[in-house]
Amino acid sequence: MELKEQIIELARQAKSAARTIATVSSSIKNLVLSEIADAIEIQQEKIITENEKDIATGKTAGVSKSFLDRLTLTPARIKLMADGLREIVKLPDPVGEITRMWRRPNGLLVGKMRVPLGVIGIIYESRPNVTVDAAGLCLKSGNAVILRGGSESIHSNKILVEVMQDVCRKYNVPPAVISFVSTPDRQAINELLKLNQYLDVIIPRGGESLIRTVVEQATMPVIKHYKGVCAVYVDAEADLTIAEEVTFNAKVQRPAVCNAIENLLVHKDIATVFLPRMLDRLSAAGVEIRGCPEVVKLYPKAILATAEDWSTEYNDLILSVKIVDDIDSAIAFITQYGSMHSDAIITQNYRQAWKFIREVDSSAVFVNASTRFNDGYEFGLGAEIGISTDKLHARGPMGLEELTCQKYIVFGEGQIRT
Repeated sequence: MELKEQIIELARQAKSAARTIATVSSSIKNLVLSEIADAIEIQQEKIITENEKDIATGKTAGVSKSFLDRLTLTPARIKLMADGLREIVKLPDPVGEITRMWRRPNGLLVGKMRVPLGVIGIIYESRPNVTVDAAGLCLKSGNAVILRGGSESIHSNKILVEVMQDVCRKYNVPPAVISFVSTPDRQAINELLKLNQYLDVIIPRGGESLIRTVVEQATMPVIKHYKGVCAVYVDAEADLTIAEEVTFNAKVQRPAVCNAIENLLVHKDIATVFLPRMLDRLSAAGVEIRGCPEVVKLYPKAILATAEDWSTEYNDLILSVKIVDDIDSAIAFITQYGSMHSDAIITQNYRQAWKFIREVDSSAVFVNASTRFNDGYEFGLGAEIGISTDKLHARGPMGLEELTCQKYIVFGEGQIRT
């Protein structure tokens, strides 16, 4: 069978499976998810063995350290995947929820009910945990999913999908509910993006070039975020202990992810007190500091930042630092260089905090907390299928509700329109 025919058949089966999973009871979906979580942990040695094949290939290809970090599965990360599924089990099933009901003067009872989106295609790079998170969320929300991970994680993704499909079969849930494009041929993506008669939405997760390619070629709606250029702004009225801990966590805890910060903005009134100690601590952790001229004067170890640095998502231990005049300057900077993903203010001033919340147009805005919390699991969503910086139809971490839409339901007693 030619590649085009293979992809069409995969999509056709997913479409059929979507109609089945849309009507499966919450209890069965939860049982399947619970057993998948157990199966992933039980088979962790087999999963790690397959993952090691991908890691070896990546090292041979000379990929970056941050790329390898996103690719690597450990017992701790496998447990997190399993725990994420168990959290999804605990969450209310959104399918069938009546969100609103009202009666019209003619007696019609009009309401809105949550229903699955249908078939969701997910195109992503390197992170095998996306395979499990996406499958779990789609299954619980009554959707079928077609997964297309990168060639660099093909062994990891394949074994994870096999484990999940085996559990589906046990409960007579069509395995095509969790479909997987197993070929590394990039043409498979092009073929998938043409199939709007089968796929209802595409969600790309990965580098900016991948997302732009998907947006340009897709014939169905795309939910996306291009990049995570996130910032922490340390206000003049900040608690500097909180500022130091939040900044360090937001940059160093896991620099390869999209909610890690790339920019640190510091009010001029506290820069000389805060920055030397903060930058020493970051440098000791291996962070390369790139700063504005004022930062370089204050901290000579810093490299002079270029205009390109302010808008670059490094996903690495590199931080651009700028001293700003006031909160308006910080907000203007974020508006110009940020990516509407995750931004934080550190302040003890209530008015300043709310000004930042109102005026920073990002998917999540934090006050005195790390941007690293912009995550479905951390927000109590169980897991996430991605963090959308779009405004239609979902924004921020996409959990169960964001994988449904609403349809109108109308009850009458024979009314006709005149």
